[in-house]
Amino acid sequence: MGKDKLRRFAEVDTFSNVLQLDEGKVMKGQWAEKHFGNTNPVILELACGKGEYTVNLARLFPEKNFIGIDYKGNRIWRGAKTALEEGINNVAFLRIRIENILDYFANGEVSEIWITFPDPQPQVSREKKRLTHNRFLEKYQSILIKNGIIHLKTDNDALHEFTHEKIGELGLELHAKTEDLYNSDLVNEVLSIKTYYEKKYLVYDKNINYLKFSFGTNGQG
Repeated sequence: MGKDKLRRFAEVDTFSNVLQLDEGKVMKGQWAEKHFGNTNPVILELACGKGEYTVNLARLFPEKNFIGIDYKGNRIWRGAKTALEEGINNVAFLRIRIENILDYFANGEVSEIWITFPDPQPQVSREKKRLTHNRFLEKYQSILIKNGIIHLKTDNDALHEFTHEKIGELGLELHAKTEDLYNSDLVNEVLSIKTYYEKKYLVYDKNINYLKFSFGTNGQG
């Protein structure tokens, strides 16, 4: 491991806006009140990487609480440091494996979920690791409020289509779909937020896919 990664791992341990592994379990069912000190909605960014979406959403919506989730602490470091430096207090980061998310959030505790440029896990043998596979969707359904929205933004056409098929198979509510976000009428201030990886893809004129869907009234709420 390089010196920069080691430094970031050590530094992120000291950040007040980062909770790691078992530390986050004590917040289950109490994120808004206990961590943020309010009763505002809680919104997650899964596989948040450097946390660009988490931080930028928090800037746009100070009346909401945002939590970026990723397992790689050296990536979380960037978003967490930016939030601390700028005094953005409605941001937190949680370093866990997403498959364990039910250990950290109670039924109906989350208002919205963003999945931004996750690993598409393209091999058929790794299908169950895709963040929009049934086994993950079931977990999201448990922690989301009724009508809670899920957003998927990805450059990967196959993951986009896989997710669209899952929406149909499971009878979920599809609210928006495009294979070319920046040439669609869906693009707005929120969807124009660009992650580190998205900027790299756009240099090569890669199309950006977007899906917005929900479980409807089947959320926990």
